Amino acid sequence: MKIGVQQGDILENKTKLKKKLFARERRNIIPALGFLFLPLLVFTIFVIVPVAQAAVFSLFKWKGLGPLSNFIGIKNFIKILTDGIFHTALKNNFLIVILSLTIQLPLALLIALAIGRNFKGSIIFRTIFFLPFILAEVIAGVIWLFIYNPQFGIQNTLVSKIIPGFNKYAFVGDPNIVFYAIFLVVIWKYFGFHMIIYIAGLQNIPDELEEAAYIDGVNKWQLNWHIILPLLKPALLISVFFSIIGSFQLFDLIWALTKGGPVHASETMVTYLYNFGFIRFNLGYGSAVAVIIFLISIG
Repeated sequence: MKIGVQQGDILENKTKLKKKLFARERRNIIPALGFLFLPLLVFTIFVIVPVAQAAVFSLFKWKGLGPLSNFIGIKNFIKILTDGIFHTALKNNFLIVILSLTIQLPLALLIALAIGRNFKGSIIFRTIFFLPFILAEVIAGVIWLFIYNPQFGIQNTLVSKIIPGFNKYAFVGDPNIVFYAIFLVVIWKYFGFHMIIYIAGLQNIPDELEEAAYIDGVNKWQLNWHIILPLLKPALLISVFFSIIGSFQLFDLIWALTKGGPVHASETMVTYLYNFGFIRFNLGYGSAVAVIIFLISIG
């Protein structure tokens, strides 16, 4: 009987404890909702509503002024997907993603491994490499527009001094190489940002692991490959995420350099949207492009 009474008391105490915890959670949910209300409101106004509006506008032939009256369904999307210029823009975006993942991020990682741990003067190098990222994209584009200038650009001047008789070349005026000239600027502008992400990850790795590895006879290559890189996985994932999203949103830098030219050779999806949506006052068409960019980004 005593055992049965004790079990009953235990069950009763558990029930009371659950009720108290539930009441406490219910009391805490109201302040939590209060704190969440403002961020959710801002997110709804500046993200959810514009996305929904773009989805609606994309179904109309609309210049941005007047009522939405000329409903055309998915014709904007069909026109976009059959446009050769959009194909070029889409190809350029994916090329930027691929080159960023295979060139820019490995370069940033190598420099981070070189100066991130126990390197004298690392603060100076970090500052130098990170400075381009601080510059606004438009300013960086204007700077490189002067560097690439065929008449008085630094690049042409240096090459002409090294190679006598070199004919000055318009690097952003040739459709065959303009994309790669722009990607060089992209590397210069953004690899410092990824380098700082990797350095932050390296600083979270205990020095004791490195010391223990060296005691066990591990060389530098084995240390980086088998210990450092696996522990850097969170930083690597963050860097890859920012690189992919940033590649699809690239606009200011290209607009300052080429405006998508020459002959649309350096178009990206965002410059294509701006050229064919805003400049030509075809907001319905531009909204359809925005919807495609949104779907690719969240995919």
